[in-house]
Amino acid sequence: MPVRVQTKFPATYTAYAFLEPGGKLQKITVPWHYPKTGEIVIKVLACGVCGTDEICPSQVMPVSLPRVPGHEVVGDVVAVSTHEQLWKLGQRVGAGWHGGHCSICPRCRAGDYLTCENQDITGAMRDGGYAEYMTLRSEAVVAVPRDMDPAEAAPLLCAGITTFNALRNMNVTPPDYVAVQGIGGLGHLAIQFASAMGFRVVALSSDAGKEALARSLGADEFIDGSKVDATAALQALGGVKVIMSTAPNAVATERLLDALCVDGTLLVLAVEPEPMRIAPLALLLKRLSIRGWPCGSPKDAEDCLAFVQAKGIKCMVERFPLHMAQEAFDRRETARFRAVIVPSA
Repeated sequence: MPVRVQTKFPATYTAYAFLEPGGKLQKITVPWHYPKTGEIVIKVLACGVCGTDEICPSQVMPVSLPRVPGHEVVGDVVAVSTHEQLWKLGQRVGAGWHGGHCSICPRCRAGDYLTCENQDITGAMRDGGYAEYMTLRSEAVVAVPRDMDPAEAAPLLCAGITTFNALRNMNVTPPDYVAVQGIGGLGHLAIQFASAMGFRVVALSSDAGKEALARSLGADEFIDGSKVDATAALQALGGVKVIMSTAPNAVATERLLDALCVDGTLLVLAVEPEPMRIAPLALLLKRLSIRGWPCGSPKDAEDCLAFVQAKGIKCMVERFPLHMAQEAFDRRETARFRAVIVPSA
């Protein structure tokens, strides 16, 4: 396969993979492969650790093992096929959850590639970024500004785009109230995006110690669910137009439905394995909606990165070298606020 390469490449490289259901990450040696037509190879500079990476060992989704996880990836292009028309050697790029699409299914023919019936998923259907190098499908690649810190940019390709793109596609306009439930990896970005878009932002948490942080991120109001009834407190504001559920807690989320105003939306963004119990009457009386949102396209990701730079939004991260991939994975829910693997560290 004719290819263009930037530098001498190694015969093999190091990655960390899940080898069996329920197992831990294991160091593996991967043979170098040239990119096929429609692919590029990048040297990984940073890979965010997402809660969804858990699907590999848990098998909540059927993932073939062994598998290298990681779908929040930033790196530099080191090899392309001679047929590549868009991506150049040395270019700073990235990858998110969407790993590619078939272009021929009904959803692709409608131009809705994120719901492709044969969608490729980075770090699940194909090996991801817990590695020194990674192969990406060309149509799924995101251009990343070179003046962004790779470790801070990487989580924006999933956690960032999930909150940014979902909110900008909701039926909500400033100065409506937007509430953010949970102030973690998703939530700390959601607060900043909602504030920068001009909404009045209410931060919801059961940890009083996060009030100062929430307000520094742009929250206008802070409600401590351990001290007051969050639903009643939101109703006292007149109800909110959108509640962004960013923390996986089905019980806490379902209780917030009554806090929505007429035509309000409960926007579920966290992966929660437990079902929510919803009373149909609550939906009917105020024309409420419950929605999810599947991240975004590469162009959506580029819009997200541009918005982050324009508005000074900050992704807070903890950095781990590649040999500490398991420690980084273990911190996926408790890091302040996003664990990121930096292979060259």
